[in-house]
Amino acid sequence: MEMILPEDVSYIINKLEDAGYEAYAVGGCVRDTILGRKPLDWDITTSAQPSFIKSCFKKTIDTGIQHGTVTVMIKDTGYEVTTYRIDGEYEDSRHPKSVEFTSSLRLDLERRDFTVNAMAFNNKTGLVDEFGGIQDLKDGIIRCVGDAKSRFGEDALRMLRAVRFSGQLGFDIEKKTLQAISEMAGNLKAVSAERIMTELGKLLVSDNPGKIREAHKTGLTKVFIPEFDKVMEAGQHNPHHIYTVGEHCIRSAGIMVQFFNSDRPIDGGIYNYIPTSVLKKVADFTSDIDRKHQLMLCLSMLLHDIAKPEVMVIDENGTGHFHGHPQVGEKMASAILKRLSFDNETVSTVKRLVKHHDYRIVPEPRAVRRAVAKIGSDIMHMLFLVQYADILAQNPNTFAQKLGTLDSVTEVYKEVIANKAPLCIKDLAVNGTDLIASGVQKGPEIGRILDKLLDIVLDEPEKNEKALLLNYAYKEISRR
Repeated sequence: MEMILPEDVSYIINKLEDAGYEAYAVGGCVRDTILGRKPLDWDITTSAQPSFIKSCFKKTIDTGIQHGTVTVMIKDTGYEVTTYRIDGEYEDSRHPKSVEFTSSLRLDLERRDFTVNAMAFNNKTGLVDEFGGIQDLKDGIIRCVGDAKSRFGEDALRMLRAVRFSGQLGFDIEKKTLQAISEMAGNLKAVSAERIMTELGKLLVSDNPGKIREAHKTGLTKVFIPEFDKVMEAGQHNPHHIYTVGEHCIRSAGIMVQFFNSDRPIDGGIYNYIPTSVLKKVADFTSDIDRKHQLMLCLSMLLHDIAKPEVMVIDENGTGHFHGHPQVGEKMASAILKRLSFDNETVSTVKRLVKHHDYRIVPEPRAVRRAVAKIGSDIMHMLFLVQYADILAQNPNTFAQKLGTLDSVTEVYKEVIANKAPLCIKDLAVNGTDLIASGVQKGPEIGRILDKLLDIVLDEPEKNEKALLLNYAYKEISRR
């Protein structure tokens, strides 16, 4: 099989081979290259000991020296170079008690998680595939190297990684591997929240976020997000919905991913029904959103209805109602994300999107200006994406009117932004210093008057002039 290694990777491998050692590109970089994907990074495995690796290259970093890993720096790029090793006994479903270096590439590959990640390559030997990785790539299978229970017993996170890889690659999890996950899911409790968070995030922004269903079916979500198990079982009993709460949330997350990848099928192409007109609309809001904020949006879709089972009331006609679920959901989403160790910005943004996801705006300038002032101009474009995804994961028979209204709201929003209408206190033509200079005492009164002035210009933007606002402020002071 023909593979072309990057120049720096070939340099590292050749230098180690010239010194009499074996060296190969290994793992995910080999897998992705075979699949025609661009690897995010390149890892190298070698028979050379860490001390020799350090002596062989000008600049190295001891990133995991106790496990045989040295990062070789070439220019500004780091390449992890790890000595062939055998892991000792695992006692905590994560860490081996000991690590033993070996001269055998096969033994090193044998300890890896999945067959598709257990292949190595160099220009001299070619591809080394001891465990059927190539065939599993052809078959679209995630399968453990050797005995699945042994691999998951070594590191319980591998169970969630299997789901994540199935999402990223669009593969199915092999039957015995899936069965082992179901039997050992409880062991995930031994894994840190930070590691779980990383895998969940990668899954949600993958081309197949719907694979989270496998995490639910096997019992993994019960360990780290039990609230999600509850929504998966909750029917909605409402004409606006044809899916359970959980299925609706999963589908909305997939639609969100599709918004950012409209050129390729997401979750096997089940979102091909998204109207072209909608994709054009959302393109106005996706262009400046980075990968981190895409994850925030996907998390928002996964959690936006998390409180529905908590607040649902069935009326005398058998129809389900969910009054207050955005507000309760805000608190639940915050608790879940903090438990999973997401950063403060992510927690803050997602909880705000969950809180306002059901906020209905009348498509006229005054209402839109007031909505932006209430919700925050920093997340308004994200909220529109959330609302589009939410609608498209509901009953298709209800799409037309809802999408039409939202389209109108977004058009008005664009006009409001284009007209540079004042939307928050910092947009006012006066500030606290101006008020103090006009006789307002320092303290809470300044904030109260600024709020009053903002209220005025939200209704009548043309009144955002310094003289006018100071006159209003003077009248406000005179009344007190």
